Amino acid sequence: MAAWGERLAGVRGVLLDISGVLYDGGEGGGAAIAGSVEAVARLKRSQLKVRFCTNESQKSRGDLVRLLRRLGFDISEGEVTAPAPATCLILKERGLRPHLLVHDGVRSEFGQIDTSNPNCVVIADAGEDFSYQNMNKAFQVLMELEKPILFSLGKGRYYKETSGLMLDVGPYMKALEYACGIKAEVVGKPSPEFFKSALREMGVDASQAVMIGDDIVGDVGGAQRCGIRALQVRTGKFRPSDEHHPEVKADGYVDNLAEAVDLLLQHADQ
Repeated sequence: MAAWGERLAGVRGVLLDISGVLYDGGEGGGAAIAGSVEAVARLKRSQLKVRFCTNESQKSRGDLVRLLRRLGFDISEGEVTAPAPATCLILKERGLRPHLLVHDGVRSEFGQIDTSNPNCVVIADAGEDFSYQNMNKAFQVLMELEKPILFSLGKGRYYKETSGLMLDVGPYMKALEYACGIKAEVVGKPSPEFFKSALREMGVDASQAVMIGDDIVGDVGGAQRCGIRALQVRTGKFRPSDEHHPEVKADGYVDNLAEAVDLLLQHADQ
């Protein structure tokens, strides 16, 4: 691998994943990952632009930001790119009325969306609400449509909480795809449109940005397909096998966000 100075040269903006990079969710809201609160503060004191880019779909942006602030992070709702608000824009633009299979914590994001007589399905990380009954209802709605449309807020396989690894929305999305013979429209990482939206909001070109995440496919692979450099942290859902992934190779691997920020502040924008 090239030296860090070469790998991080010209970086002007940083996209930060949240879960597994800033904190691990869990009972009582979870816990900040060691060094991450100060790492975010150091980034914000620098000349680098910062944007938080998350697939979180169990909480509204407001609830997520309030949780992160309680954990000590300097973050505002306007700095967060998340899939639920992006999905609402798509639904409005296309005149779609969703059947929602989502967690109660994110339902408020869809408060201004007409859900009567649904002509599509929106699936997110519904947690305990991923029951047979609820999955079957989503399946029935899709099968009754002449042109079934399924939106998935991200397509992650799993994520890490303080109590261990948890199934994400991806396996449930795949089940509905298989049962209905359709392909879901993914809103969130690794969708190129999601990364492009975050870049627009940050005001930085892809070649001047770096993504920092714990997901080798969703964070690293998704960013790299858009021309964004990407670092993987060895926190959150990271597995040692990620460093030998058959298809995705990060531009660098770091122990945690604190180490990533140390390197960025030494080498970025040079």
